[in-house]
Amino acid sequence: MEQYEREQKREQHRIEEVVKKIQERVESLQQYVSSGQKEVVHIRKNFWDDVTVNFDNAEEAIETAASIKQQAELLAERERSHYHADKQLTMLKRLEQSPYFGRIDFLEESERSPDQIYLGIHSFFDESTEQFLVYDWRAPISSLYYDYSLGSVVYKAQNEMITGEITLKRQFIIRNGQMESMFDTGVTIGDALLQEVLGKNANTQMKSIVATIQKEQNQIIRNETSRLLIVQGAAGSGKTSAALQRVAYLLYRYRDTLHADQIILFSPNPMFNSYISTVLPELGEENMKQTTFQDYVEEHIEKNFHVEDPFTQMEYVLAGKEDSKYLVRMQGIQYKASASFLKIVDNYVTYLRQGGMLFKDVKFRGNLLISKEEIKEKFYSFPLSMRIPNRIKLISEWLLKELKKRELLERKELWVEEEIQLLDKEAYAKIHKKLQQEKQYDANTFDDFEREQQMLAAMIVKKHFKPLRKRVKGLQFMNVPAVYVQLFANPLFAERFTSKNELPLYWKEICQETVERIQHFQMAYEDATPYLYIKDQLEDLQRNTSARHIFIDEAQDYSVFQFTFLKRLFPHSNMTVLGDFNQTIHAHATENGFSQLCALYGEEKSKRIELTRSYRSTKQIIEFTRQLISEGNCIEPFEREGRKPVITAVETDEELHQRIINRIKYLKKNNHKTIAIICKTAEESKAAYDILQQHVQLHLIEKETASFDSGVLIIPSYLAKGVEFDAVIIYNASNQQYRKESERKLFYTACTRAMHELYIYYKNELSPFLSTVEVNAYMQDK
Repeated sequence: MEQYEREQKREQHRIEEVVKKIQERVESLQQYVSSGQKEVVHIRKNFWDDVTVNFDNAEEAIETAASIKQQAELLAERERSHYHADKQLTMLKRLEQSPYFGRIDFLEESERSPDQIYLGIHSFFDESTEQFLVYDWRAPISSLYYDYSLGSVVYKAQNEMITGEITLKRQFIIRNGQMESMFDTGVTIGDALLQEVLGKNANTQMKSIVATIQKEQNQIIRNETSRLLIVQGAAGSGKTSAALQRVAYLLYRYRDTLHADQIILFSPNPMFNSYISTVLPELGEENMKQTTFQDYVEEHIEKNFHVEDPFTQMEYVLAGKEDSKYLVRMQGIQYKASASFLKIVDNYVTYLRQGGMLFKDVKFRGNLLISKEEIKEKFYSFPLSMRIPNRIKLISEWLLKELKKRELLERKELWVEEEIQLLDKEAYAKIHKKLQQEKQYDANTFDDFEREQQMLAAMIVKKHFKPLRKRVKGLQFMNVPAVYVQLFANPLFAERFTSKNELPLYWKEICQETVERIQHFQMAYEDATPYLYIKDQLEDLQRNTSARHIFIDEAQDYSVFQFTFLKRLFPHSNMTVLGDFNQTIHAHATENGFSQLCALYGEEKSKRIELTRSYRSTKQIIEFTRQLISEGNCIEPFEREGRKPVITAVETDEELHQRIINRIKYLKKNNHKTIAIICKTAEESKAAYDILQQHVQLHLIEKETASFDSGVLIIPSYLAKGVEFDAVIIYNASNQQYRKESERKLFYTACTRAMHELYIYYKNELSPFLSTVEVNAYMQDK
């Protein structure tokens, strides 16, 4: 004990020394940042005063350009310097509160004494001693802290393998420059530290906890060799957290060649983007681009289409009555996401190379200029071996030349002369000036009437042809919607591209529904990606060649079509996908989606990492929720104790609402900051909100919601994906609401959002999903 206390004092003394040096650096930097900001403002304000401007001759003009360039470079250099100093100042202020969280003593092979390595969220170099007092958690040597216990170790630094021995591993909890806890450990991360961190309240934004990275998470973060990295992780296993720390690591590791805007994250919804938005800035990095797959869909589909979003589709799937129309739509959703349909589409595109392409007439002022038949004939006059996009490009060039010819002819039309009569003085002055410049007549007279009329006619026709040229350049002479509809117009047509017995049972009805929707400019979500896939094969949608890394969260809900389309959009990017098949909630998703993704990249370029330990919820909640799914026994709970989930039966809606109101008051009294009432659908959420908001303060979360505040909120089950709350109330887990086997994983996802407490209410009959849960795994409230 005396030895431990001595060590504690020694470590506290070191903390104070490091904090003192950090404070000295902060003070120095604050002065530099302040003076730097003033200098930047001064240069901007007096930019032109310090530039020599003279355009009297070519020599003076060159000198002026050089002077402007020199001043601009000076300003850019000062701005860059100020930015980096300000960024470093922010980092140091964070370190001042908690300079580090871990220590390893590393004895390198052939050395006599070990080096003491202290790890923090950023590095801190002491220039007076020329030593690192704190190492960045992403530095090569820091991997030892996460990957090894005491004993022999090896790590890679600058393409060299360094071997040695860890003689000590120590963890700290430091707040406001004071050490609250210190413990030595032989495992990767001590349970005491995890207990302390995980026992806190949930926040409206994800926490950045580099101190608690586990060995398997560190493999995700530091992977540099795989073109495709697949992370299959249980609910609460830290998938998203590890992915964001991976982004921070990549930006640190390749800081000279990789920038934040070269990394794109596809998240499940806009609210999730807000939830994770503070993680990277807390680690001293800029946020990467964040988007959703729906954003990409809407960006590339014609504006005259109303595109259904995945949440509207989800509402239909969850709330739809199981009649014949519903069964047709469900089968369409699943089939249009399948590898079988992808094969049909690929064969269809091959067929289009030799026949079946559809175009639009090119018209001007209601008159036909070039017919769709002429365009089609021209298209198929090119060699069949030529790619469709290359032929389309040639067609575009041909059409632009034809339009130029038609422009010349159109100048003589009567409507042009009529418009000339209506022109204002400004237009005449513009032409007059142009004629003067051409020096085709005496500047003091204006008698070249014929030339003037020609120029005015050319100006008017060019203006009217401009939108037409723009549409041709935008390839709008192609009739992509008609090409897509053609695949469904005759149900027998698809048999050309696959065998009849491979088509779904309701194929005829699926075709009919698809044609009707497209003709009314409605794009169902299940049609959006196949439509874009075909469009891309025809015209080569713009590729993003600058993106280096793509991250996809909740990837278990992506179809093979979506994965294939994204790979085409980002041909040079590495991809990191994160998912949990036990949380698959979209109707189109399949169990073998990740296998199909591996086939796209090749097994040799792919790596899979599985996370089975769950940290979010208490042991009692995990032991309850894992019984809801077939392979739940593989999920390992973290040993954090808490209350068992509570299941409550009610007889009426009035009783249900009163019970929930009482429970909310109890949870708030017990200092829970985020409380979620999770309903099955948006419709149920709105109905519950309308009643409960009369008694307690609530926030209704909808698909458009971009962020949420702490407090009590009502949220549809599918929007709660990826987010966590102190306490969760399942609004109605009755047999009426959750009975279809396809909804089991949705129910599991909703329950696993709870960190500390889980309450389940039901009216009449309990959901069959709970019938397999052992009675001793929960409490019943009567």
